[in-house]
Amino acid sequence: MRALLWAALALLSAPVSARADELTVFAAASLAEALQELARGYEQQATGHRVVLNVGASSDLARQILAGAAADLFFSADRAQMDALERAGLVRGPDRVEVLSNLLVVVVPASSGAALTSAAGLARLHRIAIADPEAVPAGVYARAWLESLGLWSALEERLVPTLNVRAALAAVESGNAEAGIVYRTDAALSRRVRIALTVPAGQGRQIVYVLAPLAASKSAAARELAGRLAGPEARPVYEKYGFLFIAPR
Repeated sequence: MRALLWAALALLSAPVSARADELTVFAAASLAEALQELARGYEQQATGHRVVLNVGASSDLARQILAGAAADLFFSADRAQMDALERAGLVRGPDRVEVLSNLLVVVVPASSGAALTSAAGLARLHRIAIADPEAVPAGVYARAWLESLGLWSALEERLVPTLNVRAALAAVESGNAEAGIVYRTDAALSRRVRIALTVPAGQGRQIVYVLAPLAASKSAAARELAGRLAGPEARPVYEKYGFLFIAPR
């Protein structure tokens, strides 16, 4: 009886803030696997919270949020999409954290004999998959790289825009494109492609992934989750998938 009494008192004295939340994270498609692993770890640490991932092209996700879609965190593959949300008052500037970087690579089907010693070799190909260079970060980065080398105009008609970077990778995997320009982290996930060329970090525009909780989030745990995803405990997971961790210590 006394044990039951102490158990009841313990429950009454437990913090009221222990309410579990469902946290919705809108994130760049290239982050899918890393965030799935980090989300599982967060949920298993007795937080009681559930993490729901909505992954896709950062530009599409930003438009959804601007249109009123409910989200607690946004993890963009570039600064531009986060800038748009901040200008709209949906993200607070001090809450933004630049967490990751990445590299672009040119991939070809694993069975292809195509050899590329430089980007100029792309001119020998007829169909090159690329995420939409007008909006999707991976495509915008790829265009900036080709423009920095003076190759954009010569290759533009050979480029096949796709919905996002994973769609560009899939086009190469299926043989519908002879090559694709994707993130190194995406190429590492596929056995059906091989990296023919790695873009040096100093060429084109720096790739930056930015994370922030949404100002309108009603979850008190949103900031906690943002801190976990940008914190040092997350670094080994990101690096396992090939990301470059750049968040401040």
